[in-house]
Amino acid sequence: MRLANMFKKTKYTTISGKNSEVPEGLLKKCNKCGSAIITEDVKKEFYTCPHCKGYFRVHAYRRIEMIADEGSFQEWDWDLETKNPLDYKGYEEKLLSLQEKTNLKEAVVTGEAQINGQRTVLGVCDGRFLMASMGWAVGEKITRAIEKATKEKLPVILFACSGGARMQEGIVSLMQMTKTSAALKRHSKAGGLYVSVLTDPTTGGVTASFAMLGDIILAEPKALIGFAGPRVIEQTLGQKLPKGFQRSEFLLEHGFIDEIVERSAMKETLSEILRMHEKKTITFTIEEEEVKTEFQNKLADPWDRVLLSRMKDRPVGEDYIHGMFPDFIEFHGDRLYGDDAAIIGGIASFQGMPITVIAQGKGRDTKENIRRNFGMPSPEGYRKARRLMMQAEKFNRPILCLVDTPGAFCGIEAEERGQGEAIARNLFDMSDLKVPVLSIVIGEGGSGGALAMATANEVWMLENSIYSILSPEGFASILWKDAGKAKEAAGVMKLTAKDLFDLGIVEKVIEEPGHFTILNLNTVIKILNREMEKFLRKYSSMTAEELETQRYQRFRNM
Repeated sequence: MRLANMFKKTKYTTISGKNSEVPEGLLKKCNKCGSAIITEDVKKEFYTCPHCKGYFRVHAYRRIEMIADEGSFQEWDWDLETKNPLDYKGYEEKLLSLQEKTNLKEAVVTGEAQINGQRTVLGVCDGRFLMASMGWAVGEKITRAIEKATKEKLPVILFACSGGARMQEGIVSLMQMTKTSAALKRHSKAGGLYVSVLTDPTTGGVTASFAMLGDIILAEPKALIGFAGPRVIEQTLGQKLPKGFQRSEFLLEHGFIDEIVERSAMKETLSEILRMHEKKTITFTIEEEEVKTEFQNKLADPWDRVLLSRMKDRPVGEDYIHGMFPDFIEFHGDRLYGDDAAIIGGIASFQGMPITVIAQGKGRDTKENIRRNFGMPSPEGYRKARRLMMQAEKFNRPILCLVDTPGAFCGIEAEERGQGEAIARNLFDMSDLKVPVLSIVIGEGGSGGALAMATANEVWMLENSIYSILSPEGFASILWKDAGKAKEAAGVMKLTAKDLFDLGIVEKVIEEPGHFTILNLNTVIKILNREMEKFLRKYSSMTAEELETQRYQRFRNM
């Protein structure tokens, strides 16, 4: 009832630039592009300008209308309001004025809702109320909502919008940063999903607490997001900031958010994320059968297989993802420095089972190869992969890694950012993951750069893929001081699928068509789907301790 009656009249900027209460349908002016726009058009476009597509800031209850199923939102603690802990002069009068003006008691609205029938705890900040700054009441409402979600085993979705800590409440406001963060830690330890959605603006103490702690962090396009506001930075440094600094796109590039989502797609995106985190019992349909690995020996020469593994028209990681997982949702960033396009990672479902998929990505053409650094990951790529693996463990999702790299990137900047440490940390943490891990070498498996995604319960190889200590060229160069002897090196390195199967390094070899391209990829995908189901049936029945022990013994015996 409260939601339906919140906004009978709304203040708009008219063409003259004056604020006035006007009936819906009148013209107003976009404060971004200056175009004349009609209120109804703005509502139809999810409160964006039909001309420049700029985003208008949305009131909390309007946001809930766009996200929650109709009639499903049940508000919590609506009457909770802050006191004046510092006895700040004029603060209480300011709060009363804002309460009358906005029909809100405080700057955040919390409660339970359904999104396409899926229950979730929902919190939405409202920038009209002291720029949604976080004082005691805001921190308390968010904390109570998280605590209820933990108790009832519900996910949490928070839409952040804030100018930061509330100055009028001083140190009391600062304490809300720890309070909300501690509540989220308990929710996380209980296995709860937290999705943070950053809107314009999200700054200060909110950014340094609950806003940036999501298992998954989404953002609206071009939202201002940062700890120190741009004006503070400019005044401190005495210099003009670059265009796009602290915007959503900047954070995506620098690895701090998973994805930028258009407002019109937000409900469906959140619905898909919730769906993939539902607890489900999976019943497999394929009966157990003895699997025998056969080798066609169509190519006796290992060097020929090296060349095939590098063929330009050979399917790459992204092709497998699209072919095997139509509902794949990609996540970005290592939360530390950047987003490495050489690693593609996210969540999907396999026969109804949520699964984490991580692939080393090469391009299909020169432009794409350059963007993905020819499949050579940087430290932030391995850290992104590790982050997604730890997330998979938290939510008890099996992990599939698709390996295809000539090796880890060996540039100066990779060494500066700790390439060795990043790879070592993957090996360290993958060794005792409490969920099944399957790695498949689909092309090149180059050295530690491949191993960092192949510390698995089982490792499979495609028939014409390779897996080795380094490239044949590098092997020949180091041992024989002659890179021209690469073909000879390939013959002694034992790098083919058959060699490695015989050595006990890999458990399965997947047969390929004669000339393997994206045109006949589906032939291989059918085999992979069948064999993956057998893998998951076997390993999903194991306890966490059994999975860890099996993986340890697999490498211990080598």
